[in-house]
Amino acid sequence: MNRFRSLVAGALVAGVLAGGAVFAQGPRGGGPFGGGRGAGGPALALRGLNLTDTQQQQVREIRERHRDEGQKIAERVRAAMEAQRKAVEAVPLNEGVIRATTQALAEAQTDAAIQRATIFNEVWAVLTPDQQAQARKRQAERDARMQQRGERREQRQPQR
Repeated sequence: MNRFRSLVAGALVAGVLAGGAVFAQGPRGGGPFGGGRGAGGPALALRGLNLTDTQQQQVREIRERHRDEGQKIAERVRAAMEAQRKAVEAVPLNEGVIRATTQALAEAQTDAAIQRATIFNEVWAVLTPDQQAQARKRQAERDARMQQRGERREQRQPQR
């Protein structure tokens, strides 16, 4: 039963990471370039940083340059998640297939994380030192809010 729970938890994490890869690829929903926070990875909220027109154009070019690759990686993550789900639900149990599909999923998720980090770093390099400092401050504030929410949620949950 613990193994099944671990697999389900892994699949949920994979879903979050896959969503982050898709989320990072475009302006729909904000993404790391429009003020949103992509799940599963760092997001760079640029909205309040007063980017110049040149900086905005550079960010658009970075996003465009990585769009096709990001879509391919996101599709690989989705396909790997589906393969893992099918392996977990297969009767009879085939541990080798589960291990293989989980490994493939981990590799796809790694590629997605690397791509998000690449985009993040390229966009970061476009920012001035003042904009970077402001972005760090905002991220620290977001992290503190998230931690407070988590603590409040833990306090509300009944002890088992």
